[in-house]
Amino acid sequence: MAWMTYISNWFEQDDWYEGLQRANMSQVRQVGLLAAGCQPWNKDVCAANGDRFAYCATLAIYIYQLDHRYNEFKLHAIMSEHKKTITAISWCPHNPDVFASGSTDNLVIIWNVAEQKVIAKLDNTKGNKSQKHVLRPESLEGTDEEDPVTALEWDPLSTDYLLVANMHFGIRLLDSESLYCITTFNFPSAAASVQCLAWVPSAPGTFVTGDSQVGVLRIWNVSRTTPIDNFKLKKTGFHCLHVLNSPPRKKFSRQSPTKNHYMSSTSEAVSPPTLTQNQAFSLPPGHAVCCFLDGGVGLYDLGAKKWDFLRDLGHVETIFDCKFKPDDPNLLATASFDGTIKVWDINTLTAVYTSPGNEGVIYSLSWAPGDLNCIAGATSRNGAFIWDVKKGKMVQRFNEHGKDGIFCVAWSHKDSKRIATCSGDGFCIVRTIDGKVLHKYKHPAAVFGCDWSQNNKDMIATGCEDKNVRVYYVATSSDQPLKVFSGHTAKVFHVKWSPLSEGILCSGSDDGSVRIWDYTQDACINILSGHTAPVRGLMWNTEIPYLLISGSWDYTIKVWDTREGTCLDTVYDHGADVYGLTCHPSRPFTMASCSRDSTVRLWSLTPLITPLQINILADRSWEEIIGNTDHATAQGTPPLLCGKVSREIKHEIEKLTGNPRAKKLRWFSECLSPPGGSDNLWNLVAVIRGQDDSLLPQNYCKGIMHLKHLIKFRTSEAQELTTVKMSKFGGGIGVPTKEERLKEAADIHLRLGQIQRYCELMVELGEWDKALSVAPGVSVKYWKKLMQRRADQLIQEDKDDVVPYCIAIGDVKKLVSFFMSRGQLKEALLVAQAACEGNMQTLHVSTPKGSSSSDDIYKEDFKELLRKVSEELAEWYFQDGRAVLAACCQLAVDNTELAMAYLIRGNELELAVCVGTVLGDAAAPATHYALELLARKCMMTPTCFPSVGYRNLAADLLLMTPDNELQLVKLCAFYPGCTEEINDLHEKCKLPTVEECMQLAETAQADGNIFETVKYYLLSQEPEKALPIGIDYIKEYITSSNWTLDTIYPVLDLLSYIRTEKLVLHTCTKARNELLILCGYIGALLAIRRQYQSIVPALYEYTSQLLKHRVVSVPLKIEHLSKELDAWRACTQPVSRSSEESAYTPPSDSQKMVYATLLKRLQQEPLGGIVGPDYVTGSNLPSHSDIHISCLTGLKIQV
Repeated sequence: MAWMTYISNWFEQDDWYEGLQRANMSQVRQVGLLAAGCQPWNKDVCAANGDRFAYCATLAIYIYQLDHRYNEFKLHAIMSEHKKTITAISWCPHNPDVFASGSTDNLVIIWNVAEQKVIAKLDNTKGNKSQKHVLRPESLEGTDEEDPVTALEWDPLSTDYLLVANMHFGIRLLDSESLYCITTFNFPSAAASVQCLAWVPSAPGTFVTGDSQVGVLRIWNVSRTTPIDNFKLKKTGFHCLHVLNSPPRKKFSRQSPTKNHYMSSTSEAVSPPTLTQNQAFSLPPGHAVCCFLDGGVGLYDLGAKKWDFLRDLGHVETIFDCKFKPDDPNLLATASFDGTIKVWDINTLTAVYTSPGNEGVIYSLSWAPGDLNCIAGATSRNGAFIWDVKKGKMVQRFNEHGKDGIFCVAWSHKDSKRIATCSGDGFCIVRTIDGKVLHKYKHPAAVFGCDWSQNNKDMIATGCEDKNVRVYYVATSSDQPLKVFSGHTAKVFHVKWSPLSEGILCSGSDDGSVRIWDYTQDACINILSGHTAPVRGLMWNTEIPYLLISGSWDYTIKVWDTREGTCLDTVYDHGADVYGLTCHPSRPFTMASCSRDSTVRLWSLTPLITPLQINILADRSWEEIIGNTDHATAQGTPPLLCGKVSREIKHEIEKLTGNPRAKKLRWFSECLSPPGGSDNLWNLVAVIRGQDDSLLPQNYCKGIMHLKHLIKFRTSEAQELTTVKMSKFGGGIGVPTKEERLKEAADIHLRLGQIQRYCELMVELGEWDKALSVAPGVSVKYWKKLMQRRADQLIQEDKDDVVPYCIAIGDVKKLVSFFMSRGQLKEALLVAQAACEGNMQTLHVSTPKGSSSSDDIYKEDFKELLRKVSEELAEWYFQDGRAVLAACCQLAVDNTELAMAYLIRGNELELAVCVGTVLGDAAAPATHYALELLARKCMMTPTCFPSVGYRNLAADLLLMTPDNELQLVKLCAFYPGCTEEINDLHEKCKLPTVEECMQLAETAQADGNIFETVKYYLLSQEPEKALPIGIDYIKEYITSSNWTLDTIYPVLDLLSYIRTEKLVLHTCTKARNELLILCGYIGALLAIRRQYQSIVPALYEYTSQLLKHRVVSVPLKIEHLSKELDAWRACTQPVSRSSEESAYTPPSDSQKMVYATLLKRLQQEPLGGIVGPDYVTGSNLPSHSDIHISCLTGLKIQV
């Protein structure tokens, strides 16, 4: 195991503890990811093995893995080591963890998927081409006509047979030895053309093809010249195909509870219907990885004839720019090298619009201000354009730059009639939207960036290849710059004006630096150095005036404090050059970035302003939350909000009467939280608190609804799906047909128990059999009427199928009349005779009688079922890294305790405190626990805690909780200040002075009160005196046979807060080693109690290694620890569900006894729901950073 390597490395040095450094975790959190589509350039760009499949964008490989518990594919990793276009990937046939990829620079990389790392790089793999035979179609023999081979595959069972597809001729099966064409396969249409094919390994002689014009998948067998079956899967043509050797093993036949928006664009993977093995995989048994020309990729179950996974589209090349829509920040637009602009819904992470055609390379985009619903785009060769998003067409083009590339387009947000572009021709052109040129600003070299001032509508800045920044004033007729700023040593690429500080702008350059310029002082006021490659993306935060974010070709995003020029944080998660950065208009601490790795990622900057969040939670004065720009930018000032969003919140709160605390917490929480469920959560809180339904927002029904609204809203949705006109939904991606909408409506009605409505919709769709099969669930009378309607229809259509319907309902007259009208007199006679003999009888409806008591029993059963379903759905969201939506599932069924537990386990502590405070008593225990954890977070921030600000924040949080003395003691014991500062903190926490604590400790020791002795020694000038007393107490306890975790944990927990500089004293070496051993062991027991299985073995190993390498006298033996760990493993191992899995070995009697003793010691976790591993928002998303790897487990940190 990986953790064994990590831990053993720790003990190679004796002073490992003294040299141990805190991992430098990035504070900026990744909270969302838009994956790329599959490239349409090369052929071998999809592959599969076992329960994984992979596909390639141009520079990145996407690995999806089957989650067996929920039977769905999830994005597992993104590999982006190649610098040139990836040409092929291939999975190792003998090892499912290993695959290879090649690129146009003759580089082959061998990857380990499980460990997400490169095993080897093979350079100079270019080989010599050789030909054995040339096999041309017979129709071309003797001619010069070309018909390129588009695909060829060897028969997996014989190297003699080769399947070949030509672009025009079609498909042939060839004998490669005799050069004989065995079979020529015929298409149903002459227009059909194939560019990809694949054998089905598990069905000899069977292969599949994908049409290149439209997405038709055809299944063939070598015994027939025509297809066995055809499925139209998409409107766009196939690019490549790959069939899995065997279908993924499915442990559960459970349908996915809802869409997994992180992996799917407009469709999601769902499990197939419950079928027998023969039914499900009759012909052929397999799954096809399908890649389409529009970048779409999916996994199609050939047996069940349905998608297991489908991601309809995505960019397949570098994404150069991204921008949130100003008046609807739920929409994010992206511009790409692939020639398209796409618009995404960031709540669902799905594409909703894509620009028509291909514009070549699109370098830049800019939304029109207000509600114009237009985007301006800048291209490499086709000038600039305006795309009307709703109409789906280009409404204007600008060609003033000729064929020169336009690197930036900027739509003025102060004057919506003006658009600026800058180009390689050396001009920055300002024009009106109807094409009238207002200014042509000539530069001495190419112009790469331009930006309108947000404080002066007539001011525009440019960045030029001549290393200079220029500022122009558009209101004058002069084409000369007002200011020229020099200082960069390489070309300037982007410029950005500060939205909050008038006259301040920044520039990013190929020299790797970002410079801050003050227009009023005509000077560079700061240089931000740290990037190791050219800077591309630039973004000012819209609330904190000194917060600047930059993206670079060094693959990183850096967050800067421009006051001092310091880098606050570096993000390593992108796998290639970072180009575009954009700030969410109404959630100013949410940003998006785009990269050459073809992804768009969403980030939360909120952890950078923890003191500000805590000021809001602690209900501090407005002066400590909101300020003006001048005050906020003063050196040393803690973060203050200065932007439009915070001012509007303050304005609205000041208008409220009564206690505005609940509203204040909600509005600031929504402002500071990233998208992904916080709005949904607050809507449910409002419902629980009794808010009138009429005040719920329009989009409430699109999220997780409270139980009392579910039926009402879903019925309404089904009715809307049935009646809405299609024109209302024009222009978007994947717009459903009327039939698809009716099917969706019918499914909703069926799940709501509205069977009659379902039947009527099925009838409208022509699905009579489905309607009739469930109609008896309404009543037998309704079923008979439906049968009569079907019979009447079939008689009108003159179809023999009418016979069973008439016989089933006993309508002999109708059937006899039908036969007679067709001249089938013998049949009519036969039916009439059968009726006379009594063989055809009508069905009579009987009314069942039931007691009210049985109804009550059913209701209780349904409630229990509902609870289980809610928990299952919540856990699905939680394990998918969406703790807020998991909490929503629990609030929807009024389970406040579990909702709070999910927020806490997901590290959404600030949100938990806000929601818990508003919910009141029902959430109080969890709220207090979240406050304690938040205070601990302040204490554990290594660079900030010694400051008075963080110290006081931690104290304020703890003072908000009842029975807080012990937590305040831990805070004061841990604080590493001088005696005077420590005494100030003691006073704030209402604790005795350091000197008084020494006296109290000595008194408690004389009285034999161990806990009080340890407590007061820790608070004294000599906290190290607490160590031997506390450790001896614990050692004595664990020598007895009946000790429990709760008897020793409080003392051990308290000892762990001793100040580090005291713990590392040479005189404390033995006590330190014993403390570490006890903490390791008790930590393992706590992990077992809290069901955090992944770290249990590592903690046992950690403790064993310490016992092995340190001279200590602790009543723990390595042999005992080993037996305990083996017993825990044996008694908690999952029971095997399949013969294919490793054999299940039941625990021995002795192991059962050891485990039973262990459980007695553990007892129960006091706070409900805080058990199981934690999954923080975004922790499941692929990252190229290695600083989030646990030193205990060697795996990615989920907390």
